[in-house]
Amino acid sequence: MIAKKETYAVYPVILSVPPSFYCEGQQLKGRERGAFLSRYARCALEISGRKSGYEPIPSDLLPKDENGAPLPVNGKYWSVTHKPEYVGGVFALKPVGMDIEKIRPCSPLIFKKIADDREWHLTATSEPLQLFFRFWTSKEAVLKATGAGIKGLSECKIAEISDEHHLIIICKHEEWLVEHFYFDGHIASVVKNECDVNWMCYGKKAGEMLKFAPLISALRKA
Repeated sequence: MIAKKETYAVYPVILSVPPSFYCEGQQLKGRERGAFLSRYARCALEISGRKSGYEPIPSDLLPKDENGAPLPVNGKYWSVTHKPEYVGGVFALKPVGMDIEKIRPCSPLIFKKIADDREWHLTATSEPLQLFFRFWTSKEAVLKATGAGIKGLSECKIAEISDEHHLIIICKHEEWLVEHFYFDGHIASVVKNECDVNWMCYGKKAGEMLKFAPLISALRKA
C-alpha cells in the first residue's frame, strides 16, 4: 500500500468544447483542430493553477523535454489532455498526469495491448468498456507523470483496484494511486498519491461555459 504522507490539494479542471464557439460555422480539422484543443487545454491548466494559488504562467513558457514530456516550472508540475469534446489540465507540487477518454466501443484486440490476463482478472465486471478506459486513462496518467510516455506502457501494471474511483499502478517499481472522475459518457483519470483531489468540471449545461466565451472566441482566432 502507498504510505500516507502530508496531503495537499490539486484541482484537475475539465472544460467542455462548446460547438457554438469551437466551430463558428466551420469545423476545424487536422493540425488546426489539434492546435486549438492544445491551446484550450492550457486554459484548463491556467484555471487549475489559479485555483491552487499559483502565479499565472504564460503557455509559451511551459517547458517540455526533448520527447515532448512536460517539465516542472517554478517547482510546479503540470499535465494537459484534450479530446474532441473535452479538454483538461492540472498543476501539482509533485509529478502529475491527467488523461480523458470517451467511453466508446472498441476492438477486443486492443484489450490485450492495454492489460494482461492478470490485470483483467483483478475484478469481475459487467461493464468491460468502462474498465478498459479506467485502465487506459490510468496508465496514460501515470506514464505522463513519469515522463516515459506510451513507450513505457509494458512497464505500467495495474496492481490493485481499490474501488470504483481508485486503483493502484506499479510503474518502474514505484506505486501510483490514480483517481477517476466519470462525466457525460467520459472518464478522466489523474495521479492522486497523497493529493486531495478536487475535480472542477465545466460541462455542456446552459450557462456553465458562458464565462469562457470571450476566451474561446479569442483562441479560435489565434
